Amino acid sequence: MEAPLIPGLPDEISRECLVRVPREVLPAARDVCKLWRQEVHSRSFYRLRQASGLSRPLVALAQIDRPCAGSGKAISYSLVLFEPHSGKWSSLPPVPGSRLPIFSQITAAGRELVVLGGWDPATWIATNKVFIYDLASGVWRVGSRMPGPRRSFFACAAAPDGRTVYIAGGHDEEKNSLRSAIAYNVETDSWSPLPDMSTERDECGGVFRRGTFLVVGGYSTEMQGHFGKTSEAFDPATGRWGPVEEDTLGDAGASSKGVVAGADGRLFRSAEGHVEVLEEAAMAWRKVAELPDSGDGKKAVAPCLVAWPGAENKLTLIGSSRHGSPPSVYTLEMDLAGEKDLLRWVPEPAPPEGLTGHVQTACCLEI
Repeated sequence: MEAPLIPGLPDEISRECLVRVPREVLPAARDVCKLWRQEVHSRSFYRLRQASGLSRPLVALAQIDRPCAGSGKAISYSLVLFEPHSGKWSSLPPVPGSRLPIFSQITAAGRELVVLGGWDPATWIATNKVFIYDLASGVWRVGSRMPGPRRSFFACAAAPDGRTVYIAGGHDEEKNSLRSAIAYNVETDSWSPLPDMSTERDECGGVFRRGTFLVVGGYSTEMQGHFGKTSEAFDPATGRWGPVEEDTLGDAGASSKGVVAGADGRLFRSAEGHVEVLEEAAMAWRKVAELPDSGDGKKAVAPCLVAWPGAENKLTLIGSSRHGSPPSVYTLEMDLAGEKDLLRWVPEPAPPEGLTGHVQTACCLEI
């Protein structure tokens, strides 16, 4: 007969106790015994946390740290966590064997944070490295390297199943824009090729919404730096890319950076001092909220916008009004279902000293 999770208690009661363990204590809880380790690593454990209303959003940010000693060229990046419900800020340990690549992509795959690609901070040479951080164990592991050309500035997004990360576009080491796409299975640590997109897309954006991997904007090799306004979506169920949508970004020339998908699949972005939503029926962007004051009477410039996972239709905005100043953090609570938009900016605790670097990219986990 298998031993109980907690002596003297039925396992279902023990699980109700374990799912209430705070996120930061999970690495210690898993080390108590083999049964607790198995429980904390099971998908059913996190489904129960979510069903019990105990799961919480966790914003992960890749931010500029400081110039590397002895190099006038290299930049150091670090990974930081922010918990909106508690207001706590913390830093993650360094990735194994090296510094965090600059311009890498980060995405949330279930309870794990996946870091892909980027440039070596000392040489500025593109890397195909993959790192995975498990929030339950508090431990990094090295994943299988990205196959194909060493791509930079690609679209990246993870499916809600927590298993699959999709990558498309970017450019190779010769600055040729790419139309190829690949998928990474986090559980099996394996890569699979996907069909090519219809067009090359460098510096494109990527979100996973409504069951598809949507790739937005970017530009071809010939159009270097001149962003297009189209998008196309890959459907994992059919294994095919859908038709190209011509006017997703509105005016041509708009960057896809900062386009995020809300809880209902609607697209949002920050632009020119406000937040916009894409009204799909008219394929037009509509202003829904002015950006809040960053603390010095001015609005944040090029802020980072992060959509919360799950059912909560909230966006967290992080940015500062000028280079070198500490960022301010706000969460936008939205209800856009009625005749009139219901919106409210909620100020969040500012990051402490040492965690105030410019945010290069971000994502949001639920754990």
